[in-house]
Amino acid sequence: MNRLLALGVAAAVVLILVTSTLFTVNQTQQVMITQFGRPVRIIQTPGLHAKIPLIQTVVTFDRRLLDFEAPGEEVILSDQRRLIVDSFARFEITDPQRYYETVGAQENGIRARLSSIVSSSLRRVLGNETLLAVLSNDRLRIMNTIRDQVNAEARAFGIQVEDVRIRRADFPEENTQAILSRMQSERERVAREARAEGAEIGAQVRARADRERTVLIAEAQAQADILRGQGEAEATKLYAAAFGQDPQFFDFWRSMQAYRDAFAEGGAETRLLLSPDSAFFRFFRSPLGAGALPTPQPSATPGSPEALGTTPVAP
Repeated sequence: MNRLLALGVAAAVVLILVTSTLFTVNQTQQVMITQFGRPVRIIQTPGLHAKIPLIQTVVTFDRRLLDFEAPGEEVILSDQRRLIVDSFARFEITDPQRYYETVGAQENGIRARLSSIVSSSLRRVLGNETLLAVLSNDRLRIMNTIRDQVNAEARAFGIQVEDVRIRRADFPEENTQAILSRMQSERERVAREARAEGAEIGAQVRARADRERTVLIAEAQAQADILRGQGEAEATKLYAAAFGQDPQFFDFWRSMQAYRDAFAEGGAETRLLLSPDSAFFRFFRSPLGAGALPTPQPSATPGSPEALGTTPVAP
């Protein structure tokens, strides 16, 4: 029984020693072996490795690209414009020993250092640039300059900064409201100008349309008057030709028209003062209107016996 207990204890001790000796390094990790807190060696090859148990300690670091987001801060540009800049950086641990000696085994230490480095580099570089340069194609050049400056300072901590980018650059709230008000005023001015130009063009179109309308109406009225005059002339000509064929019938027809107009409906209020032997009633006295109108006589020739009031005597 004692032998089995001893064997069990020995097996447990061996197992503890083995687990304390052997360790695994993943593809995304790099390992530094420390002995009593002093770095001994660096392991960057994935696989199974060994160390001295109870004496050496394994410190693991990430070998992938790590992200760092800097807090937003206000930066004054060279043209005295103010911007609220949010930036981020990507870095990797290239020297685990120096990293361990300067900031320790945790990532929080390097993030605090990067925050101050990135902030000072942003202020230093952007302070020499204008707003137009930050918002134009020069932005890549500016970012590369910031990255180089940050990387030069970050090497002292055993890291390599691969990239620094401005994620967002906004105006402060008071500047934003002033810019929006100015933009609104500008848009309103453009709208007023467009409406004024539209009203001017509309007035010109209406004036031109009214002028063309007046000309068309005048031309149409003139053409109508010409056609009406021609028609009336033709009608008069036709009437004259028709009535000239029978003057007696024409006299009768005109008299019937005169009777119709004089004694038509509503004519009861009209009063005519005519003598019974007036020529107006000649067709009432005779169907042919005989004796109603004196036969017109030719005018006397001056110096003739008729003009002298004498009757010629036959020889």
